[in-house]
Amino acid sequence: MRIYSALLALGATLANAVPSLEVVDNYFVNPATNTRFQIVGVAYQPGGSSAYGTQAGVDPLSDKDICLRDAAILQVLGANAIRVYNLNPDLSHDECASIFNAAGIYMLLDVNSPLPGESLTSVEPYKSYYAAYLNRTFAVVEAFKEYPNTLAFFSGNEVMDDETTSTWVPPYMRAVTRDIKNYVAAHSKRPIPVGYSAADVRNILFDTWNYFQCVENGDQKDTSKVDLFALNSYSWCGNSSFTESGYNVLVEGFTGSSVPVFYSEFGCNNPAPRNFSEVPAIYGSQMTGVFSGGIVYEYTQGVNEFGLVNISSDGSVVLTSDFHSLKAQYAKLNFTQIQSTPAPKPGSGPKAPACNPKLITDDMFSTNFTLPVLPPGAKEIIQGGVSQAPSGKIVKISDYSVKHTVANADGSVLVKLAVKPLPDNAFNIPGSNEAVSTAAPSPTTTAAAGTTSAPAPTQSKDAGSKPVAVVLPAVAMGAFAVLAGIAI
Repeated sequence: MRIYSALLALGATLANAVPSLEVVDNYFVNPATNTRFQIVGVAYQPGGSSAYGTQAGVDPLSDKDICLRDAAILQVLGANAIRVYNLNPDLSHDECASIFNAAGIYMLLDVNSPLPGESLTSVEPYKSYYAAYLNRTFAVVEAFKEYPNTLAFFSGNEVMDDETTSTWVPPYMRAVTRDIKNYVAAHSKRPIPVGYSAADVRNILFDTWNYFQCVENGDQKDTSKVDLFALNSYSWCGNSSFTESGYNVLVEGFTGSSVPVFYSEFGCNNPAPRNFSEVPAIYGSQMTGVFSGGIVYEYTQGVNEFGLVNISSDGSVVLTSDFHSLKAQYAKLNFTQIQSTPAPKPGSGPKAPACNPKLITDDMFSTNFTLPVLPPGAKEIIQGGVSQAPSGKIVKISDYSVKHTVANADGSVLVKLAVKPLPDNAFNIPGSNEAVSTAAPSPTTTAAAGTTSAPAPTQSKDAGSKPVAVVLPAVAMGAFAVLAGIAI
C-alpha cells in the first residue's frame, strides 16, 4: 500500500486521512493494521438520478462548497462511506474527493448512469454492450482511481429485478465486471474492488450471488468473478427483529461467501419516522461474521421521503428526525471495538465455488456461464486506456468551514460547522466531529417533510440508476479527540 503524507493544519491542508483498503477473502481489510473494516455508509445523490445530466458541469462530487457542507454533516452523523450513483467522468472531482478523504469518508461509486448509452439495459442487454459504453465506464475508473478513499466500483445496480431479467442479463453483467476489473488491473496503481449491487428479490438473490462469485475451471483468480456482493434490502421495518425481518435468512444464506457481503441500501421508511432499530443488529455479533456493514438510503430528502436531510434551493440544510435517530443508534455502539476485529490470515477464508448449473435453483435464472466476447474496439481501450482520460488527485483545501446554514428541525443552528481533517491512516467514527448547536433539538422533533410509505424490497429508488447500471482503527486512536461543546 502506498504511503500518503498529510499536513493537518486547517489552512492550506493537503490531507490524506484514509488508508486504502483491500479485499482479503470475504472481508474488507486495512493492510496497515490488519483489521477488518465495517462500512457505515449513506447513499449520496442530491437531486436523485432524475437530476443527473440536467445541469452542465454538475454532479454530486463537483461542487466544493456543497461537498464541504455534506462531508461535515456526514462526519457529525458518524458515517465512514458514501455511495454515489451517477457521476460525470469529464468533471473535476479533486476538491470533493479531497474533502471526503480529509473527513475520513470512503466513496463507493456506480460506474453507470440513467442516460442512454451509459448503462447495460435489463432488456436485450446485448444491444447495450458495446465499446462506447465500456469506454464511458472506464472513464469513471480513470477519474477516481487515484483517490485513496475510492473504496469500490459497482458494475451494476439492480439490473436484475425479477425472474425475467435474470434469464439474459447475468452473462453480460459478469462480462462488464470482467472488463472493468481488467481495466483496473491494467491502469490503476492499486487494486480497487469491483462488485454488484443486487435487488433483494429473494427467489433469485442467492442465485445472483452464486452466479457472480463462482469461478470458471476452479480458477480463484477468475477476473469475471465479483470482488464484493451487495444488496439493497428494506425487510427490517420499524421495531422488527433479527428473525421477523428475515435478516437471519440472509446471514444463513450468505454464510460461506468468498467475497465481502454488505447492504448497499437499507432503511425501510414505513412506519415513519424511522428509528433504525436494525443498526445494532447489522453491527452486532449475529451479523458481522458474514456482513461488512451497510449503507443507509439516503442522504437527501426527495419525493420518496427517505432523506436524512432537507436541502433548500439556497443550499441551506435542515436535519430531519431520521438523522438524529440514526446518529443516536450509531452513538450506542462501540465502533472503536467494532472496527478493531483482527483480519483472518489471507487464504484462510471460504473459496469461491466452481461455476456449475447446480448452483442455480430458479428455473428462469441463467445457467449459461459462457460470457460474451469483448465488443469490437474494447480490447484496444483496455490495453491502451481511455482516450483523453480524466485524472484525479488529492489537492489542498484552504478552508474546511461550511458556508451554508445547517439547522436542526427545531430551528436551532449548528455554529462554526466544519470538516475536521483526520490524521493519516484514520477514517471517521461517531464522535470525531461533535457539532455545536445554538440550542439542543427536542428528541421528539420531527422534520418538516415527514415520511409516508416504504417501497417493496425490489422497488428502485430515485437515487440509483436501475439499469446496470473500509475502520480500520487509526494508527493512534487518541487522534479521535472529542471536541468540547454541545452535541446535536
